[in-house]
Amino acid sequence: MSENATAIPADGRIKMGELETTARMVNNYFDGIPVTGIHKLLFFIIMGAYFFEQLDNWNFGFIAPAIAQSWNLQMTDIATIVFWYFVAMTTGGFLGGVISDFIGRRKTFLGAILVFSIASVVTGFTNNFVVFTIFRALTGFGVFCLMVTSQAYIAEMAPAESRGKWQGRVAAVGFCAVPVVAFLCRIIVPMSPEAWRIILYVGGIGLIGFFVGLKYLKESPRWLVSHGRIAEAEEIMRFLTHKNINLSEASKKVETKIKVSEVLVGMFTKRYIVRTLLLILLFITITPAGFLFTTWTTQLIKMKGFSVADSLTATTIISIGVPVGCYLASLVSDLGGRKIPLMVIGILCGLGGLTFAYMDGLTGLTAAGFTLSVFNLAVNFILFSYTAESYPTRMRNTATGFHNGLARLSVSASQPLIPIIHQSYGFAGVFNSVGILYLIPVIPLLIWGMRTGGKSLEEIE
Repeated sequence: MSENATAIPADGRIKMGELETTARMVNNYFDGIPVTGIHKLLFFIIMGAYFFEQLDNWNFGFIAPAIAQSWNLQMTDIATIVFWYFVAMTTGGFLGGVISDFIGRRKTFLGAILVFSIASVVTGFTNNFVVFTIFRALTGFGVFCLMVTSQAYIAEMAPAESRGKWQGRVAAVGFCAVPVVAFLCRIIVPMSPEAWRIILYVGGIGLIGFFVGLKYLKESPRWLVSHGRIAEAEEIMRFLTHKNINLSEASKKVETKIKVSEVLVGMFTKRYIVRTLLLILLFITITPAGFLFTTWTTQLIKMKGFSVADSLTATTIISIGVPVGCYLASLVSDLGGRKIPLMVIGILCGLGGLTFAYMDGLTGLTAAGFTLSVFNLAVNFILFSYTAESYPTRMRNTATGFHNGLARLSVSASQPLIPIIHQSYGFAGVFNSVGILYLIPVIPLLIWGMRTGGKSLEEIE
């Protein structure tokens, strides 16, 4: 029987008289194969995990004014909580990729869900500022450990020709959690001084995603092949694609795994240094800008003189832009080799931040904030795809973890500056900073950015 995929019918079967035998189709994992219903179920599971993760990731930004009022916290106290949250996210970013390279994408993904779900519930029960800060930090660790792992996981489980589309759509559905948690906060938080705790208890429903994933989530065939477990990888491919796929050719392309230290050094060698430095610039500007906007908006709108209820109303509407932005990313991400939409939407983010800075009325703030929210999420998720596609398989997860961890470290470093900027330059100064940060990497991206979209992951060198 021929091993050549071009000599085999599309259904992977050859009829011989009354007998029908299954041919082994040589293929580079999922490339060129339609996504089946059972394959889509895997993406739906990831969507659910994203949803629960984002409930826990975004809830503090909405309840911070209520906690500050309930516990009599100062702006610097809020900055302290956010600082340690992003320090832990940095750790989760660095370790998430490394851990998933060693024990697998699936186990790391499920373990991260356990961490952020349980930690969220603990923060809801405590009355101690230090305990709250510690478990809020653990929430951040779990959230970003899952985020980093899932980026590489989706990239490895989707066909090359629709990889960006699936990453955007998974995020668009998962990030529906943001308007949901905003709406819940708008309804629940004003009920009583301690009602914000309910929002943190709700974060524990991520455990549902853990048990569903425990039963149905499959390991990445690419990871299995890289560890010599070819038969297991082929079985998962058969289950997801309904085709009997031969991965022997793909397994020959697997490069020898290298140490984490060698990956980190290798990122700065002649071959990779330009893309590495460009990605560092993108992450340390775009990520702090985005999180400054998403984390501080409710608090800063309240400090402009609006009530907690009005602030939550504005940010609830603004938050609807999050899933819209993810969906926008799914529509444009695969265009222009990923580089062009990243540039264009980055410019729109910068202009959106500068516009938001000078809005005074609640209606104007809400409209400008919604627009910025759309572009912010779109540019971030195109950047996630761009990063995963910028390094070969042997380096991908560790390099992705490095960049994302560094991005969160830059967010941590920026937090003590927010009260200082606000005190000196007010609301406009804070969001002028946001706009400028978005615009800084546009020209370097135009000059040195490479096109990565639409390529097979095994083509990347």
